[in-house]
Amino acid sequence: MKKMILSFVLASAMSGAAWAAGASIPMEKAPQRTNDMSALQNGAKLFVNYCLNCHAASFMRFNRLRDIGLTDKQIAENLAFTTDKIGDTMRVAMDPKDAKEFFGKNPPDLTLVARSRAAIGGHSGPDYLYTFLRTYYRDPGTPTGWNNKAYPAVAMPNPLWELQGEQRPVYDKVQSKGQEIEVLRGWESVSPGTMSTAEFDQNVGDLVAFMQWMSEPQQNTRVRIGVWVMLFLAAFTVVAWRLNAAFWKDIK
Repeated sequence: MKKMILSFVLASAMSGAAWAAGASIPMEKAPQRTNDMSALQNGAKLFVNYCLNCHAASFMRFNRLRDIGLTDKQIAENLAFTTDKIGDTMRVAMDPKDAKEFFGKNPPDLTLVARSRAAIGGHSGPDYLYTFLRTYYRDPGTPTGWNNKAYPAVAMPNPLWELQGEQRPVYDKVQSKGQEIEVLRGWESVSPGTMSTAEFDQNVGDLVAFMQWMSEPQQNTRVRIGVWVMLFLAAFTVVAWRLNAAFWKDIK
């Protein structure tokens, strides 16, 4: 428990640094797919193949993926690349010293990132992740050659560039308080990826849904139980009110 609390604090601190950097665009609404088993399974595949190379999810065990409809065999053969035991946590094989040398700091653990972003930034964590993963662009002025509109001067290069391709931001010039400023109008393709824009957005939505589910696997169960509890309390209130009226009807 202490380790989980510490992880949440560290993730929150890194999230705070990201928000302090200042997103230059509004966050886009992430699709809600935490009840969609197919989307979560696709998101798990993307997470393992494109995120788990550098980022760990050290409070999520591979066998917990049974909850999204996967069998032990499917998990072992298609997802558990960093271990031979599906009961192990999602740890990264990269040495922390190498990671710090490559990126300037160790990539943060992603188990709670969908919750920690919301806790620090005051915005929806999934919305931030959905926007962040879709707004990378080439920038020769950065050490990695990449930049991001949701997190300017980001240290991480675009992990999904082969799927998305390369794009450049397109701006409109507008007047604001007597000054001419540039406002992001959209994106222009520089070179295509292996996916169309619609396909890429769909897959990023699945990835974000998995990260949202991973941050609190019991969230959907908790919400369902909460709805039934509220319905029970509403019905019980009516019964209690009528019972109270019956008890007091002969008392003047």
